[in-house]
Amino acid sequence: MNNFIYEATTKVYFGKDEELKVGKILKEYAPKKVLIHYGGGSAVKSGLLDRVKGCLDAEGISYVCLGGVKPNPELSLVRKGIALCQEEGVDFVLAVGGGSVLDSSKDIANGVANPDIDVWEFSLKNAVPEKTLPKGCILTLAAAGSEMSNSCVITNTELGMKRGYGCSCNRMNFAIENPELTYTVSPYQTACGIVDIGMHTIERYFGLAEDNYLTDSIAEAVIRSSMKAGKGCMADPKDYASRANMMWASSLAHNDLTSCGRNHQMVVHQLEHEVSGMYPEVAHGAGLAALWCSWARYAYKANIMRWLQYANNVWNVPIDYDHPEQTIETAIDMQEDFYKSIGMPIRLTELGVKEEDLEKLAFDCSRGKTRTLLGYKTLGYDEILDIYKMALK
Repeated sequence: MNNFIYEATTKVYFGKDEELKVGKILKEYAPKKVLIHYGGGSAVKSGLLDRVKGCLDAEGISYVCLGGVKPNPELSLVRKGIALCQEEGVDFVLAVGGGSVLDSSKDIANGVANPDIDVWEFSLKNAVPEKTLPKGCILTLAAAGSEMSNSCVITNTELGMKRGYGCSCNRMNFAIENPELTYTVSPYQTACGIVDIGMHTIERYFGLAEDNYLTDSIAEAVIRSSMKAGKGCMADPKDYASRANMMWASSLAHNDLTSCGRNHQMVVHQLEHEVSGMYPEVAHGAGLAALWCSWARYAYKANIMRWLQYANNVWNVPIDYDHPEQTIETAIDMQEDFYKSIGMPIRLTELGVKEEDLEKLAFDCSRGKTRTLLGYKTLGYDEILDIYKMALK
């Protein structure tokens, strides 16, 4: 087990009707004015936005609203939010939505608190936020795990670049998680969430470390539970138990609990960020599903024993030590079949990715052939391009 620092500072309010406490929760921070940040029409149509406003009105809390966050949240709206906060004297950011809204809110809070630094510099990792505005969220989608993570992913549509950065300033002060608010999430977005939740833990699971069986056991449980809960959500969108377990799995998968003692890089996430950066219409979870199995088949021989453990403990495939590769390939096939069963793509062609774009994707992912993605099998430009080609077929 490697040395590690574990930080999970977000206070979680979990369960039915917890969003109705938001006014009283915010009162503890004594905000002068709150930015309520949200996405498209779902928060409005469902009445959630009006309920939130009513809770703030009841506590005498002033607020201003900014909607319009898209999947793969855009830098242009972040800049608009920063300007609005500066004009209105906002000192607290409240996100109402899924991971895209939460990430946009994080970037806005960082931009307002560090006015002398262009906010895109954080995404490029040329600067690190030294301070931030306090912020909280009301979660409406179990997927990205941004409610408890230290990460923030933003898309610069002008440059066709999607970049993420992690720091303590990205932690939410609180997260309100009512599983009932996810009842109306579409089957496709629910499926994307299932993939993303699982992948946050799987990517950590295949990080570098040995003799880390406690963290491994937690990770395996999160992976299995997210798939079980996900299937329940797909079968019955109003199955509270399934929605609740999926929502909690989302938080645990990306608050770094499942990486304690293990060094990791989100390799498949890095591959996918280039795809949805170039093709903004691609949902993040769908992009992950289209890439993961190709990466797995490309990389597993670098650590056969690790992959045998995954095959056995996650997919319950009996280990055939005489034919270990067959055991692993069976598990990868089972994961691929699971993705197909919930309507997720398993090839980049299903997402409209063109062969002529693969070299640019690999070039950008390798940062102009200067970056190597870490793991049991390291990936430079040539290896990244090979995986994109495998995923296209």
